[in-house]
Amino acid sequence: MRLLILNGNPDESNKVFDNYLSLLKKDLEGKNVHIRIIYLRDLNIIHCQGCWSCWVKTPGKCTFSDDTVAIREAYAKADMVIFASPLIMGFVSSILKKTMDKLIPLVHPYIEIVGDETHHMKRQEKYPLIGLIYENLSRDMEDVHITTDIFGRFAINLKSVLIFSFSISTEISDVTDEIDSY
Repeated sequence: MRLLILNGNPDESNKVFDNYLSLLKKDLEGKNVHIRIIYLRDLNIIHCQGCWSCWVKTPGKCTFSDDTVAIREAYAKADMVIFASPLIMGFVSSILKKTMDKLIPLVHPYIEIVGDETHHMKRQEKYPLIGLIYENLSRDMEDVHITTDIFGRFAINLKSVLIFSFSISTEISDVTDEIDSY
């Protein structure tokens, strides 16, 4: 399995969060899982301009050059992607949200009806499963529920499924077991 972890922790002094992801990586090594952690805070990620060029002018590619080109390539090759971030002001970090927005070229602008909803059509043959790991800095469980719901919707829009939403207070072995079950 190819596992991509997008670490959206903007604060390099928040060692608790980064250490949790490192321990998760260490626990998964040797279990036939190829793991890559991308530290988004170290990259140049510009905001999506909403120009639709990735759909119309350069299908599947953002016309603005930044480090999300490599992120989209890694995302497309992964079997599972974990979005990881402390919850800041009720949601994931701005750097993780910017990265999420820049994944829109992975779907077509064309719409299809799925169930009773309209969704973008697939651009790729397969899409990775999605997981969420967060640190609830505010201790407000409503933030967790809202964020989890948004990621569930995000997964649907990216032709995937949110398979888990875990706090960094979750035992590493429980997260590893959940990943191993796929």
